[in-house]
Amino acid sequence: MIFTRLLPALALAAALSAQPASHPIPRIVTSNGRHALLVDNAPYLILGAQVNNSSAWPSTLPKVWPAIADIHANTVEMPVYWEQFEPSPGRFDSTVVDTLLTQARAHHVHLILLWFGTWKNGSSHYMPLWMKHDLARYPLLLDANHRPLDSPSPFAAASLDADIAAFSALMRHLKQADPQRTVIMVQVENEPGVWGGVRDYSAEAERIYETPPPAAVLAALHKSTSPPPANWHDAFGQDAGEYFQSWAVSTYIQRVAAAGKAIYALPLYVNAALRDPLKPGRPPSYESGGATDNTISIWKVTAPALDLLAPDIYMRDSVRYLKVLDYYGRPDNPLFIPETGSGALTARFFFSALGHGAIGFSPFGIDYTGFVNAPLGASRLNAEALAPFALNYRLIEPMNGEIARLEFDGKLQAVAERAENPSERLSFGPWEAIVSFGLAQFGPGNHPKGNPEPVGRALVAQLAPDQFLVAGYFCRVDFRSTLAGRQRRFLEVEEGAYDHGVFHRARLWNGDQTDWGLNFTSAPQVLRVTLSTY
Repeated sequence: MIFTRLLPALALAAALSAQPASHPIPRIVTSNGRHALLVDNAPYLILGAQVNNSSAWPSTLPKVWPAIADIHANTVEMPVYWEQFEPSPGRFDSTVVDTLLTQARAHHVHLILLWFGTWKNGSSHYMPLWMKHDLARYPLLLDANHRPLDSPSPFAAASLDADIAAFSALMRHLKQADPQRTVIMVQVENEPGVWGGVRDYSAEAERIYETPPPAAVLAALHKSTSPPPANWHDAFGQDAGEYFQSWAVSTYIQRVAAAGKAIYALPLYVNAALRDPLKPGRPPSYESGGATDNTISIWKVTAPALDLLAPDIYMRDSVRYLKVLDYYGRPDNPLFIPETGSGALTARFFFSALGHGAIGFSPFGIDYTGFVNAPLGASRLNAEALAPFALNYRLIEPMNGEIARLEFDGKLQAVAERAENPSERLSFGPWEAIVSFGLAQFGPGNHPKGNPEPVGRALVAQLAPDQFLVAGYFCRVDFRSTLAGRQRRFLEVEEGAYDHGVFHRARLWNGDQTDWGLNFTSAPQVLRVTLSTY
């Protein structure tokens, strides 16, 4: 049992010792099904913000950085546009990338670059103009009636070769231009797949569809190879088209990612447009070919150069949001939410993501360019609209490394309020933490019964057998001994902050502040709580 508890620490120590001392390449490490992103030899939690699609241009950046400061992000997701990066065949223009690097360093944030290459939201709109003019060489996907759709064919060899060359050039430039490791991850393509169809029906696609699926895909989907299936339909029936498209897209992206990673081994990922996790239906009701919850296993065996598959979550109800976190937070898949809505009620799900072991979280459309994607929840993006996310990041940033390390060690649990459930219980062996959402504070039996809107959130991390780190908003946290007949006693409740890994006490809570539990309002407060029983 002791050895089991030591495994995450041993794995982390081994990973650190294997790296050079100065600015090692960021990497993801895994132990006991938990994951950590290492940046500068330490666990790092991405407090992210993704800008709007057309905001990563030098002329627009002055409207980006104030929003990043207001939200208190430590990492910014910025697109790299293929159409700008390769204006003519084989000529690569890194000026915009270099501007992003320079300005990110000046604003003391890391970058995640988003390669808008062959796919962006299922289309090929970011391909260079010289490719768009030549559909014969760089064709679109054909639907079942052999009509082109506004989506690239994953069987277009010339498109693949061009993307490999361009992405390799980007990674080669980053390796040379970014010894500071300003860029900590790269997204390969964006929401790849096809809208309005199920699969490609081009001549090459049809030829391969009529052959047996790869043995690795059959094994990943638990399909028998005895007798061997004659073709994709024989193997998968009504799911065959979608599975075939997922295999084709992931195979294409694997070749792009592997080429780039061979040059510069930054962590790479692909993001996915989701299907409804409760009522999924079938394509074309959602994007076919991406890493949706039912095709993750295909992507895992087909695209091993990708370190993770990441869900873009634009759902507002807790049942669906938590279901998506369950799907993508897997022992073989680090959980990262690279896009989520910017509405006030979405901010609480940052804590849900922490509770699922996420390495990062990022609302979408964070800049002051004036463009707001209405479904995200805000009609006008300003500091007031960003305040719910800023609350999260202001709380976590000073103890970022400690939170990331506690997550990796399996010591941290976190929850967000659900409208249907005003309280949560978190088990820590001999102790149980009880989180009650709402702002009722004093008096026996005066328990919080939920907030008018479900905005409460809390985290509890075990520092020692009887000591906990506690923080949250719009809630009460209390503890209960699970030992029969024993009552909880607060020995010491310290409010303070971390500085370079050391907790510094500012004051002690007692009396009214502890008699009925530990009450959190909108103030970013961090408590170190020492317990005993009587």
